[in-house]
Amino acid sequence: MADIYLAIDVGGTNIKYGLIDRAGNLMEKHTTPTQRKSFDDFIETVNQIIDRYASRLKGVAFSVPGTVVHPQELVIGGGMVPFLDQKELPQYVHVPDGVPLAVENDGKSAALAEMWLGNLHGVVNGAAIVLGTAIGGGLIINRHLYTGSHFQAGEFSFMSDSHDFSEQSLLGFHAGSAVGMVERVSAALGLPTRNDGRAVFEQINGGNPDALRIFRDFCREVALLIVNVQSVVDMERFVIGGGISAQPIVITEINAAYQQARREMPLLDRTLVQPEILAGKFQNDANMYGALYNLLMKVNGEDEETQWGVHR
Repeated sequence: MADIYLAIDVGGTNIKYGLIDRAGNLMEKHTTPTQRKSFDDFIETVNQIIDRYASRLKGVAFSVPGTVVHPQELVIGGGMVPFLDQKELPQYVHVPDGVPLAVENDGKSAALAEMWLGNLHGVVNGAAIVLGTAIGGGLIINRHLYTGSHFQAGEFSFMSDSHDFSEQSLLGFHAGSAVGMVERVSAALGLPTRNDGRAVFEQINGGNPDALRIFRDFCREVALLIVNVQSVVDMERFVIGGGISAQPIVITEINAAYQQARREMPLLDRTLVQPEILAGKFQNDANMYGALYNLLMKVNGEDEETQWGVHR
């Protein structure tokens, strides 16, 4: 029987979880609402999920919002799940004796997924940008996940698009929020609900001028984020993740906006090499895959990295 691992991706709305083997084959996937009343309710839900599969598991891997401090696996902030703040998850999660557990930030998990089996595989220097409620991300530098001095590298949401550095200027919480873009299009078009991404992209793909204007403004913000990151870390490739990355027009328009930025800034065009901008391979499943890869490297170290031809 193949070694089976449980990967759990904690989001502000839902918990996604699945069974994955060491080769990256996803055998089961499920979703349950995130219990947001209290931390105790949340942990009870998580432990029920683990108990369901406990007898089969070789490991349990978490992806969570917020900074994750290693090796304690201490969550700081918690993003859209604020009751995770200051919690060391291994103290609360029930796993069978001898079964390892690992926790990683969601954006970094997405980058690890793409480095392991996705569109950053074999790339020496690359980045994942995850578009959702905010902007998550992870940096791969010299085939290593770069975590920074405080495990906070890749927090693109906190980049400012204005000189005043107010909270309103923070990119991931306003202009660069994919959820915010959907809400703005919905409001402009008078759609029945404000969070129906499917209906919004029907309008965008159908060429609705008001929808396209708002959507292209959003894509320009993402393109300018890529310009800023590229000027600092000089990446070969950026991969775009999150649920909206399944829409081909997203990558098309971000690339178009990036090209437009280069045309508007000849000095940029002459000086900086243009990176590739692609869709991520795993979309909404990336965090589960990356959480597992983080666990495999934690348990197996360099042997795991060598086995998969990827180096951290």
